[in-house]
Amino acid sequence: MKKMLSTLVCATLLATTTLSADFLRVELGAGMWGQTPSGELSYTTSGVTATDVSDETQDAQPYVWILIKHPVPIIPNLRLEYSNVYNTGSATGSFKDFSIPTGQTSKTTLEMTQYDITPYYNILDNTFWITLDLGVNLKALNTDYTAKPTLGFAGYSDSASVVVPMLYVRTRVQIPTTDLGLEADVKYISYDGSTLYDARAKVDYTLDFIPLIQPALEVGYRVQKVYIDDDVKVDFDFAGVYAGLMLRF
Repeated sequence: MKKMLSTLVCATLLATTTLSADFLRVELGAGMWGQTPSGELSYTTSGVTATDVSDETQDAQPYVWILIKHPVPIIPNLRLEYSNVYNTGSATGSFKDFSIPTGQTSKTTLEMTQYDITPYYNILDNTFWITLDLGVNLKALNTDYTAKPTLGFAGYSDSASVVVPMLYVRTRVQIPTTDLGLEADVKYISYDGSTLYDARAKVDYTLDFIPLIQPALEVGYRVQKVYIDDDVKVDFDFAGVYAGLMLRF
């Protein structure tokens, strides 16, 4: 009888664990990123360099993300994100596609709307409170650039869209016996002298008083680097604190 009861208990525990692992898990979050841009655009021809230098004006932009985990080992999990970076600057000189008269300065804006699609695999899934994810991030960038009119200059605007594949790594540590979690992730690519990376580190606190839907708070720091070595060189950093709300299902 004791052996039968022990077998039944073990089978029940195993079934419960398996069932829990098979559940679909969804996390989503939204908040604001207080970013301070820095850097410049530059274009050199005949030994003369035109520049568009950031005003380094702090700006707050929204972000949204959703993470979907499932129990099928072969199919990757999925993370989707939306974010935006914005810069105002001052341009002088003759660029590749437009020219500002000598002695004049044009105020400029650079905005990059970003949609990240990240299929990834769990290498560690809360194993000894540690999570490790590896995947590929597809960053769709929609870029809008505007140079405002000034004396003798009619103004200029341009837009472009590109999808950039990047390596994705995420790690998380859930602090035992607490509702605190520490998390960091990075997306990175470097090719032919150009580099793009997007890195974050955060702490979050889960409010576990609701059993099925668990709200949480997240606060972190995000740094994004855009360096493009082309005819028009782009060298910008966007960095600052972000904070938002999360929901776990």
